[in-house]
Amino acid sequence: MAAGTLYTYPENWRAFKAQIAAQYSGARLKVASNAPAFTFGQTNRTPAFLNNFPLGKVPAFQGDDGFCLFESNAIAHYLSNDALRGASPQAAAQVLQWVSFADAEIIPPASAWVFPTLGIMQFNKQATEQAKEEVKKVLSLLNQHLNTRTFLVGERITLADISVACSMLWLYKQVLEPSFVQPYSNVTRWFVTCINQPQFKAVLGEVKLCEKMAQFDVKKFSDMQPKRDAAPKKEKAPKESKPQEKKEKKKEEKKAAPAVEEMDECEAALASEPKAKDPFAHLPKSTFVMDEFKRKYSNEDTLSVAVPYFWENFDREGYSIWYGEYKFPEELAMAFMSCNLITGMFQRLDKLRKNGFASVILFGGNNDSTISGIWIFRGQDLAFTLSEDWQIDYESYDWRKLDVDSQECKTMVKEYFAWEGEFKHVGKPFNQGKVFK
Repeated sequence: MAAGTLYTYPENWRAFKAQIAAQYSGARLKVASNAPAFTFGQTNRTPAFLNNFPLGKVPAFQGDDGFCLFESNAIAHYLSNDALRGASPQAAAQVLQWVSFADAEIIPPASAWVFPTLGIMQFNKQATEQAKEEVKKVLSLLNQHLNTRTFLVGERITLADISVACSMLWLYKQVLEPSFVQPYSNVTRWFVTCINQPQFKAVLGEVKLCEKMAQFDVKKFSDMQPKRDAAPKKEKAPKESKPQEKKEKKKEEKKAAPAVEEMDECEAALASEPKAKDPFAHLPKSTFVMDEFKRKYSNEDTLSVAVPYFWENFDREGYSIWYGEYKFPEELAMAFMSCNLITGMFQRLDKLRKNGFASVILFGGNNDSTISGIWIFRGQDLAFTLSEDWQIDYESYDWRKLDVDSQECKTMVKEYFAWEGEFKHVGKPFNQGKVFK
């Protein structure tokens, strides 16, 4: 029977998967989530921790025998028993299918919708509306699957139910109000059944379902910002008038904020990292206002407004245009998995958004597809090389800098921005596109 320590931070839904699995299997699991055993942002940066877990990420598991694992799905699998993993080869494959489904299809839209309501992320109307539609598709698929089933695989709870339920936890707590989920009664019935199992309750406690859809709170978001950039605030402190009142207010705000950040401290921690030197700081100020172009692209017609605006205002000295094509099309399988490659890359490049824009398209269909896109970067260099944080995915693509005066560049910009055209260089039909902005 497995035994060991799970390193995490409080309320980490990714860690919940492993904890619930251990409740079912009887694995002896100690959870280190608070000082002095573990302090997120400190312990996971020590040489000793990085020696066992080079990425420094949590959850991370260390067995009493020294066996180490990172990645929440692997840890949950290891701590499970055969019944949770799937009693037959077919059932095991189905469990893996739903675990992958949770990561690929639920987490991205759930994060885009829920995080702004918690003050962790800025609100983007277009991204939120798209996330709602994607969540509806997920709920519809699950609702149909659960129409004649109590659980996702077989007649008992498996790792499939644990993973999918945990990935939907904050959706149900924050935004899935009764009117929204009314058409998906099978999903809610299944979710409530799961969270009321003793093994789930031992980890999650009582889960209160959302009664009214949470909205983006500007004040909550701005209150979170000082945590990420606290130094400048202290310079304003020596004001004579009403110092006591201000201190009281700050105390209250500091007490309230941690509960929100705990929801997914991994994401919040990205913003609280010590500010590295701006890779674009050496460049002169540009006349091209990227944010204004993005507003035009998001809110107005692409061909009649956004593309003309782009070329009328583009600063060829301050920005460059690149074409990127995925190197390994033969490895692309199901279309939704290929699309997740694009989404994952975008998520890992979050800090590049201020100085970048891209429209990336999946062409073709299942087992016969390609990925390519147009990228706009500040400066004349390939932006990925300017920061180690941006280099995870870019080597999987071939990159070519385009001549902004060429007809090829103008045609590509028009077609990739609008998601329509001949795409002569591709030779496969448009499937779907993703925009990095």
